[in-house]
Amino acid sequence: MKGAGQIFNRSKGKVEIALNTGKEDRDHPFARGRRVRYDEAPRGIVEGGPAQMKKSDPPFAAIVIVTLVSAVPLFGQWSFDFENGVALAGYNDVQIPRDVGTLFSLSEDLTIDPAYFFRLRLGYRWKDRHSLSIFAAPFRLRGAGTADREIDFNGDTFGPGVPLAGVYKFSSYRLTYRYDLVRRGRWRVGLGLTAFIRDAAIKLEGGGQSSTNSNVGFVPLLNFRVLWQFAKDWGVLFEGDAAAAKQGRAEDVLLALQYRVSDRLALRAGYRILEGGADVEEVYNFALVHYLGVGVTYAF
Repeated sequence: MKGAGQIFNRSKGKVEIALNTGKEDRDHPFARGRRVRYDEAPRGIVEGGPAQMKKSDPPFAAIVIVTLVSAVPLFGQWSFDFENGVALAGYNDVQIPRDVGTLFSLSEDLTIDPAYFFRLRLGYRWKDRHSLSIFAAPFRLRGAGTADREIDFNGDTFGPGVPLAGVYKFSSYRLTYRYDLVRRGRWRVGLGLTAFIRDAAIKLEGGGQSSTNSNVGFVPLLNFRVLWQFAKDWGVLFEGDAAAAKQGRAEDVLLALQYRVSDRLALRAGYRILEGGADVEEVYNFALVHYLGVGVTYAF
């Protein structure tokens, strides 16, 4: 059979066709040249193609949709990743403004409770080595306490002994491209670039007043991923995004144990570190957050 579709039976008013969508699409309902009834096939194929159809004939759209959906598995694979767990605050030093504000610690002058976190990633891989993904991780920590000294923050003054509440927000949204340099034996090693948009804010309130310093900015990061498959279904995953400059730095790195349930499903559990900040004229803030989490990746 030489075409993507071929009419081979018109007997008794029925039309059957054979479709061959390619070797790698063997699970498609029209794959492997099996016989398909008239009501299973797009009308344009059965009647000779879109050229014979009227402009108002809706099956032409169906042909386009079927063609696009059928082509996706031939060129790449989608994946969805979900990670969640508990986040624990490390240091969180703040001085705003940088020149006249009070240098204080959100995690030492206040007490920050452990927080739930989650992260989402939608990825697409093609030609076995290229991958593109979008990522979202809304995140915030909350703290409360009483400082034993006066704190000048963001142009407002909070007196000693005043009950304070603080919020540290650091939500991130990323677009990442990565190329696998090594795909040999037990090893997978990839490098790429991440466009990182941060939505950050620090809020302090108490004594009848509230003050918030917020910032939304773009930072380019280096992306890396190393997977060592030390057993048939078990591996160690080391991946992250990182960058450093005179004005500051950012590191988001995961070390996890991964278990492959099937060719489509993988589970993991591990430790993640988020660290970094900025030292510029307006703001001084460096923070460390520890994550203990579990994740799942599903390919479709």
